[in-house]
Amino acid sequence: MKLKKIFAILISVMLLISLVSCKTEGNKEGNKNEGDKAKQYYVGLVTDEGGINDKSFNQSANEGALRAKDEFGIQYKAIESSSKEDYEENLETLVDDGADLVFGVGFQMAESLKNVAQKYPDNKFVIIDSSVDLPNVQSVSFKEHEGSFLVGVIAGKMSKANKIGFIGGKDFELINRFEVGFAAGVMSVNPEAGKLLMNRKTVKYADSFSDVNKGYELGKALIDEGCDVLYHAAGGVGIGMFTIVDETVKGGKEAYAIGVDMDQSETLPKYKDVIISSMIKRVDTGTYTAIKDLAGEKFEGGKIVELGLAEDGVGIADTTKDKVDSEIMTLVEKYRGMIVDGNIKVPSSLDELKTFEAPEV
Repeated sequence: MKLKKIFAILISVMLLISLVSCKTEGNKEGNKNEGDKAKQYYVGLVTDEGGINDKSFNQSANEGALRAKDEFGIQYKAIESSSKEDYEENLETLVDDGADLVFGVGFQMAESLKNVAQKYPDNKFVIIDSSVDLPNVQSVSFKEHEGSFLVGVIAGKMSKANKIGFIGGKDFELINRFEVGFAAGVMSVNPEAGKLLMNRKTVKYADSFSDVNKGYELGKALIDEGCDVLYHAAGGVGIGMFTIVDETVKGGKEAYAIGVDMDQSETLPKYKDVIISSMIKRVDTGTYTAIKDLAGEKFEGGKIVELGLAEDGVGIADTTKDKVDSEIMTLVEKYRGMIVDGNIKVPSSLDELKTFEAPEV
């Protein structure tokens, strides 16, 4: 009887120990899972005055962030700027709102982002299209001149008038890279049209990235001067350029347009019949990659990222092949290969353009 009682007590004690052990392990596992749970990052983005739906630069930056938002489960907010005076306030608003990473989109935002980044050294920032030398800022830039060279080749071969125009947003170093690369590409296949661009005879600047009417006015002036191919690097201003090219074609005169940043025959389908190509600038790659690095705990402040043809950071729209003769596309591919291999150094400044010699292909 005593043995049975002792045995029963031992069984009870063992069951109790087992239950306590299971509970402890369960709590450990629960705590472990809670600790393993990925942090939900909050990312903010500030556009320049072109706005998020400029069908070009800002829209591309936003699309890259949206893709990262879906893929990595981040919280995301974009603020549009109406003017340069809004930049600093908008950047600071996102910091105060708790954003882990803040993008400033556009070279004009560099000074404002620098001021905010200095004020908040523990926060992370990315400047798109410029460089800010601070340990908490990553700078992302592009070799726009390389991609512009390729659409310059297309323009030079497509032009029958041997007059080709360029419209820039603001006459700054960054936009000059588009102009210079384009002029070099044209010069390589159509010296007559290339010389006009090199001497800035068929180059105009809008002093804006949003004034559609200005784009129309400048585009009309270039067409009236005899240009039959127009390329822009001017954000929303380009919509005005496309409008006048479209009207010119509908009026029975031959003319072509080349877009920028995104495939504008897709973002602006109204003008798809006159847009023969677009110089793609993968701003979306810049925003997406920075967010991916943040989510993977690999984000590096103080880093400079430069994306060109070799990195697939610039190029031409896939739809180009539907509008441009296959022989021209083959030539474009040859030039692309020579640039990637280092056999052609595309000029990136007005000074370099002066000494550029067209390569033989």
